[in-house]
Amino acid sequence: MINETIKRNGITYGVITGIALSLITAFMYAINIELFIAWWTTLLSFSIFIIVPILLLSKTKKELNGILPFKEAFTTYFISAVIGVIISVAFKIVLFNFIDPSIKETLLDLTIKYLVSTSEKFGVPASSLNETVSKLRETDPYSVVEQLKGSVFAIFFCALLGLIMAAFFKSKPSQE
Repeated sequence: MINETIKRNGITYGVITGIALSLITAFMYAINIELFIAWWTTLLSFSIFIIVPILLLSKTKKELNGILPFKEAFTTYFISAVIGVIISVAFKIVLFNFIDPSIKETLLDLTIKYLVSTSEKFGVPASSLNETVSKLRETDPYSVVEQLKGSVFAIFFCALLGLIMAAFFKSKPSQE
């Protein structure tokens, strides 16, 4: 059975994470869709997965009187991360597939332009680049299926990050 504090904090901070990531997506959509391919917006989204869990685990550890074993620290983080990813992906699915499906083509074009310019800087052969671009054009990275596939990768990444965070925040009772 999961401790009530762990469950409550995981859910609360998961909702906070999901809302924060959804707001970042909404602001990028509202302000300038080119922000979807900017490196610093990816860094901003990633920072949410660092900052919120630090707050979450600090609060949880304090509420548990400074005793937060590894398993409980990981569980708290993982609950939060999964809920955050689910909310964020659900928002993106709705945005890209129901609210404004036309944005998918624009984002794909922007992604391809960015890929081509970056690849040319690094001297990637034209044949390899053309193959990559044609594969990108054949897929719809913003479809429901691709978004769900991406969420599985995000949850896996969060699990790895959660292991690191749990190791950092873990503590044992003083009598052990």
